[in-house]
Amino acid sequence: MTSHDDDAVASSLSRIAEEVASVVDRLASEPGDLDRVLDVLTGADRVFVVGAGRSGLALRMTAMRLMHLGLEVHVVGETTTPAIRAQDALLTASGSGTTGGIIRAAETAADVGARIVAITTAPDSPLARAADALVTVPAATKLDRSGAASAQYAGSLFEQAVVLVGDAIFDALWHRSGATADELWPRHANLE
Repeated sequence: MTSHDDDAVASSLSRIAEEVASVVDRLASEPGDLDRVLDVLTGADRVFVVGAGRSGLALRMTAMRLMHLGLEVHVVGETTTPAIRAQDALLTASGSGTTGGIIRAAETAADVGARIVAITTAPDSPLARAADALVTVPAATKLDRSGAASAQYAGSLFEQAVVLVGDAIFDALWHRSGATADELWPRHANLE
């Protein structure tokens, strides 16, 4: 690898960091339903998590952290995931807010009376309209190749924001709980 390659990666890191910082600044200055998300999740008997592709992978990270807090969490699509009920919450992420499987999961959740949290870039989307708590991320969707909202490929900035929003939700809930890190630690996986 040449020093030119090192410069290219460093340049990409700087560009990505600037974009992520801009999204975080906008979310922090216009939090919308972020505090409501905390209430929906803590008020639920169980939390179900659903997303597709990289957004789904990002939400799996959030599911793990919510489990560390002691919440009962299930990832939609796993063979051990039970049926959702009225006392539960569905945490979703879809950049477009139109991903078929996620919309169907939200419709099912709504039909049984569960509460829905949506993370999306599209505040007028079907997913956003179904949400009890909405986090609108100011980022490009995967189909936006204009470079106007992000210089990164496809929905990368949205997916990065989903990780950060998930970690911020966890961090806020953790501080709200008053639990110590030592109290959370026994819930870490030990079958790795």
